[in-house]
Amino acid sequence: MYPSTKKVPTEQEALLRLSSLCSRSEHSTGEMRDKLRRWGVDQETSERVVARLVSERFVDDERFCRFFVRDKIRFDRWGRRKIEQALYAKGVDQDISAAVLDEVDDEEWTEALRPLLASKRRTVKGSTDYERNGKLIRFAMSRGFGMDIIRRCMDVNDNDEEDIF
Repeated sequence: MYPSTKKVPTEQEALLRLSSLCSRSEHSTGEMRDKLRRWGVDQETSERVVARLVSERFVDDERFCRFFVRDKIRFDRWGRRKIEQALYAKGVDQDISAAVLDEVDDEEWTEALRPLLASKRRTVKGSTDYERNGKLIRFAMSRGFGMDIIRRCMDVNDNDEEDIF
């Protein structure tokens, strides 16, 4: 293979590029470390750059986590488990993510799941209610919702259908 001809950025260049990136959108410290590693910046320089970004408030994992959780619930309709896994992949400390996720009340999770189940219920095929409900439960679990929230939403949907017919 050919050797890489890409120039490794200096500490100042990396700091400027990352601060510009962080001023446009929220990012985690894990994402910053990963980006620096891909650029070929050594470990010591990388830690100094990340520490400076944190001290100058370009990067704040708690702030990132709050925005990430809010967006994933509202727009992507993700459950707690899927959000936890995504935050872990982004390098957010588990203590921070658990604290932010604990602030979300169960009503927000059910408000996110109810419309998903209602729309999926129309497209799910099955010969019995048991089979259709099993498919809906697997769908909701794949979106990261826990069984307690799924049961609550399934009970409401079952009762609503009885009232309609």
